[in-house]
Amino acid sequence: MNDRSTNLKSIRPVIETAQVNDNMSTDECFQNGTLRPIIKLQNHLLIVVFRNYISKRKNVFYDLPLPKQLAYINNTIQKDIKFRNSIKGMIIGQFTIEEYALYIENSSALNKRMMNIVKERLVNNIQLFQQPLSTAI
Repeated sequence: MNDRSTNLKSIRPVIETAQVNDNMSTDECFQNGTLRPIIKLQNHLLIVVFRNYISKRKNVFYDLPLPKQLAYINNTIQKDIKFRNSIKGMIIGQFTIEEYALYIENSSALNKRMMNIVKERLVNNIQLFQQPLSTAI
């Protein structure tokens, strides 16, 4: 393994619940062994990026009730192609060359898994998307 691969893997958090075993599909192994650790590593960046997304869209997110905020997150992840591509870039950029080779074999299904995990992270951190004090008045 080259230095880049070693370095990338060494900074990833270990997720005890993300098990990988022989009974799993290749996609599920990739999800648990690669995607989940990378997305956890990038969690803070994903939150900051989504806050910026909210800000660039005139902060309408903050005026929505909770169920509509959840729908807003879902719609953003599912329908805003530029945002999706930006998020994918943040995650794919953390792949090793070997992981990227696996990814391109089934990128469509893995992109779905990736976006579902990102959506789950944003929803689980929704309390962090409170209206900034400067616009609360």
